[in-house]
Amino acid sequence: MSRSITLKLLLFAIPILLILQSSRCKVSYGHSPGEKTLPDSATIMVSQFTNSAPLAKPTITQTMTESLRDFIQRQTNYSLVTDEADVIFEGEIVAYAVTPVSIVAGTTDQAALNRLTITVKVKYTNSFNELQNFESNFSRFADFPSTQDISAVEDALIKEISDQITQDIINKSIFAW
Repeated sequence: MSRSITLKLLLFAIPILLILQSSRCKVSYGHSPGEKTLPDSATIMVSQFTNSAPLAKPTITQTMTESLRDFIQRQTNYSLVTDEADVIFEGEIVAYAVTPVSIVAGTTDQAALNRLTITVKVKYTNSFNELQNFESNFSRFADFPSTQDISAVEDALIKEISDQITQDIINKSIFAW
C-alpha cells in the first residue's frame, strides 16, 4: 500500500474510532442482571415487618426486619433512614409451617426430617423508577431432624431462613435479578 493511502486511511479511521469510543461511554443500555438499580445517594427505609401467619413465633417480625436492615447497612453504601426515603420496603409474614419430610417406613411411618417454611410478602417502592416497584412473596425453608423439638432449633432456623429471604429480596429489588 502506498504511503498516501495509508495516511488517508489513518486520518479517516482515527476520528471514527474517537467518535465510537466517546459515544460508548454515553449510551445507556438499561439494567442487566446484577447491576445496581439505585443511585449511590439513595435513602432506604425498611418498615417493621408484620405477622399474619398463625403459629409463627412472635419474634420473627423483628428477626426478618433486622435481617434486611443489617444487609443494607453492611453490604451496600445506601443510607438507611426511618422516614421519607427514596426506597421503601414493607413486609408481612404470611405463612409459617412445620411439616414432615423424608418419611421413614417401618412399623409406624415416621418423619426423619421436619421442615420449617416461611413465606414473606414484600412491597418494594422505588421513587426513582416506578416500573421497578413490586409486591411479591418470597419463601424459603430449612430442614431439621425430627428427633429435635422445634422450640430447640426455631430461633436458628428463623435466622437462617430470614437471611436467605433477605438475599432474595435484595436480588429482586436493588440488583434487579
